[in-house]
Amino acid sequence: MDPMTQSAQISSSQGFADGQNSAAKESKMSDSFLSSSPVSLIQSPQVKDLIHWRDPKKSGVVFGLSMLLLLSLAAFSVISVVSYLLLALLCVTITFRIYKSVVQAVQKSSDGHPFKSLIDKDVSIPPETFRKHVDASLTYINRALKQMSRLFLVEDLVDSLKLAVVMWLFTYVGAVFNGITILILANILLFAVPPIYEKNKTQIDQYIDLARTQVNTTMAKLQEKLPGAMKRTKTE
Repeated sequence: MDPMTQSAQISSSQGFADGQNSAAKESKMSDSFLSSSPVSLIQSPQVKDLIHWRDPKKSGVVFGLSMLLLLSLAAFSVISVVSYLLLALLCVTITFRIYKSVVQAVQKSSDGHPFKSLIDKDVSIPPETFRKHVDASLTYINRALKQMSRLFLVEDLVDSLKLAVVMWLFTYVGAVFNGITILILANILLFAVPPIYEKNKTQIDQYIDLARTQVNTTMAKLQEKLPGAMKRTKTE
């Protein structure tokens, strides 16, 4: 075989292997990011059991407390809500402490401090756990910065136009709702949509597929009308 041809084949095979290794690394990093994303929190078994009302009592308590907190934030300032919550907690612990002290004095027992087991419990955050959460936060921040740079510097015209449309729609949403109202609606939807979707999964999936097809068709027509230099270039 010609030495030049053999060398070209070796270089091609090495380049292909490097490309496969690079793709494998990127896939691994993507899987790692997705596994630590907030979506994975919603998909965890405990959260899924809550929002699907597997245990109605537990789900009802969580939903009721979350709604009470959001409604309190809607009616009062954050400082007032936090202060009232901490004051209520202090009232409960102080009352229980005094009650146990009186009971021990009457019964002449030596049970000691009622919260001794909790006081002796180590509540410090391990450095490894702190670094782990910092690294995860940096992953989200870097990804967000990269996306913002790509969108606002118009690397892809179609994606930047999508962002512009979304921001324009949010101006109308912000004129009608404030942040707390949106959080209240999101909390209601979080506990209401999963059970409804679970009961009507087939019909809902059909409507979602129709909507996705319509959106893709509209975006394809939009890309066809853009100048050739600005069209999206897809690499598979």
